[in-house]
Amino acid sequence: MRAAVIRGLGEGFLVEDLSIAEPIGREVLVEVRASGLCHSDLHFATIDFGVPLPAVLGHELAGVVLAVGPEVQGFAPGDRVAGSLVQFCSRCDACLSGETYRCRSGAELMRGPDQPPRLTDAVGEAVFPVFGTAAFAERALVHENQLVALPDGIPFPQASVLGCATITGAGAAINAARVRPGDTAVVIGVGGIGLNIISGAALAGAEKIIAVDLSDEKLELARRFGATHVVNGGAGDPVAAVQEITGGGADHAFEAIGLPATTTQALRMTRIGGQVLLIGLQPPGSRMEIAMMDDVITPQRTVKGVFMGSANIKRDIPVYAELYLQGRLNLDDLISREIPVEEINDAYELMKTGQIARTVITRW
Repeated sequence: MRAAVIRGLGEGFLVEDLSIAEPIGREVLVEVRASGLCHSDLHFATIDFGVPLPAVLGHELAGVVLAVGPEVQGFAPGDRVAGSLVQFCSRCDACLSGETYRCRSGAELMRGPDQPPRLTDAVGEAVFPVFGTAAFAERALVHENQLVALPDGIPFPQASVLGCATITGAGAAINAARVRPGDTAVVIGVGGIGLNIISGAALAGAEKIIAVDLSDEKLELARRFGATHVVNGGAGDPVAAVQEITGGGADHAFEAIGLPATTTQALRMTRIGGQVLLIGLQPPGSRMEIAMMDDVITPQRTVKGVFMGSANIKRDIPVYAELYLQGRLNLDDLISREIPVEEINDAYELMKTGQIARTVITRW
């Protein structure tokens, strides 16, 4: 099969022919029909997060089941599925309480050192399947806990973003922040994640939803997802602008970029008693500067880290898929481009300009 392989940090993606193993245990072999290009994959391709190389990245996938391992119970060949990087054991206290995103035993879903690798290259060297999905490939071998059945009618490109952009963004608003009708929210960074945060806040009934970004094009796009106000952070003081729009600060401030500077801005955009939700992937070693009395204690603000939208993928992905089919969740405008795998490097360069929401690989 064809796959986009990382062999060195910052060296880009190489399209190669790899061999993929037959499914064992609870593994499911999926023919990948769509794989979204998430900014997090670019971070892992350029920054040392400890991922073994060579590796195949990609975690937003949708496709069709080709084969299943002998212990798989939830899927059969021909099923339409979406995948996610959320790995959970289904046995620990967190999983049994429904908080699968807090599972610490997700590594159990991967193959052990005494088992043959899932992926190998032309010379027989093991290639690491990052996140257990390795979706930048023609086929993916994924544990059934990381897959969810899809309803008929949802296109594969739109379905692919459900497993990351949508559950992370909409989930941050609905699950983590628990936005309520009449609340105010500000979203810093309106890429794929930020646009879904806006969607989630709108679904939850937020009265004012403020999108903050440096791109006027993306800010205009944010209005189609439910933003009631937009602020160009390069055209003035965004903190002052948000404070004025909300009359003293937002109930919820979402940081969806992953920069210390915008994290501090988010903190200062919230009202007394408000909360800041950190969603953007921060580089290793990042620090947040906080004036403890002025920024946190006296204004009684909360700072909360959010992983994957606090999502239970088995529960949440089907809900979002149904909301899309009902016309209540905008996924169509999220898909900016569909490309062949050979264009993955160019697509990531374009993503750096901040002019697009999501590019999806649909051709191998």
